[in-house]
Amino acid sequence: MHTGLRITAFAAALAATFGTAYGVGSGVDPIVAGSEPAPYDDHGEHDEPGEPSARPDGGDGHGGHGSAPAGGLRISESGYTLDLATPRVTAGQRSELRFTVRDASGGAVTAYQREHDKELHLIVASRDLVTFRHLHPVRAADGTWSTPVDLPEAGGYRVFADFTPAHKGAENLTLGADLAASGHYEPARLPAPNDTARTDGYQVELAGSLRAGKASELKLKVFRDGEPVNDLQPYLGAYGHLVALRAGDLAYLHVHPNGEPGDGTTKPGPGISFTATAPSDGTYRLFLDFRHQGEVHTAAFTVRAGSASGPQEPDPTTTTEHTAGHGH
Repeated sequence: MHTGLRITAFAAALAATFGTAYGVGSGVDPIVAGSEPAPYDDHGEHDEPGEPSARPDGGDGHGGHGSAPAGGLRISESGYTLDLATPRVTAGQRSELRFTVRDASGGAVTAYQREHDKELHLIVASRDLVTFRHLHPVRAADGTWSTPVDLPEAGGYRVFADFTPAHKGAENLTLGADLAASGHYEPARLPAPNDTARTDGYQVELAGSLRAGKASELKLKVFRDGEPVNDLQPYLGAYGHLVALRAGDLAYLHVHPNGEPGDGTTKPGPGISFTATAPSDGTYRLFLDFRHQGEVHTAAFTVRAGSASGPQEPDPTTTTEHTAGHGH
């Protein structure tokens, strides 16, 4: 959905024990929540989880060729501001997250373009990139958005509002704001790079590499009990949605698959293809949402993005990530 990561047609890293995925009620989509992910150290090639990037331009100091702009790093952009009325919640307790998008005059925005069945998509991710949620809040007539949220662990989170205002010529924006969950905090290490993830009894395999400054294809295949899933169901107008977040500053990249249901060529699985351009070298966490048999599931991957002009990254070691989904 964000223009910084172009995909043809419709939306960051790999030995980890992955956590629990669960939902929190009506209007809430998948959550991926980590429990004791395996330590991962890429020898200083990214900032510690919870620390912002030292380079506001999105580079990581390792020769990155940032050409695609990243979203979610600003609370205000192009005359619009994300006004987060709930900057703090309590970990492990259900709360109501409330926010308003304001225009240059300070007024609440009440008209949006619908994209993939929604006026606004909301992403909440922990600074360590272990917890991820794709939410769909409800807008009141006065422009106030709200959604239930129950964050499992204390610490820092980032809230991303992905939307396009309704006025003619408006561009898609992703605004970001910090959210704190109070409680005892123990930062988790980013799960190690992986090309296989397990969630709710499904296995998802990732092929392809993410490149900085160059479009590349990411191919994902969904399996269940060792058999390919050939009957994926449309979810928000597509067979899959991919969100990529850069480790360190949580730069946001929302991407969509190549092809869409009903176009005459795109099959409902097992493969889902994306074309993506990373804004810089670095480590990214990828979150894939897909629907099967009426339930939405999330598979998560950690990947390294290399320079387009540099050598290709070696194939990552296959690992297993475990998740369990409820309430979808």
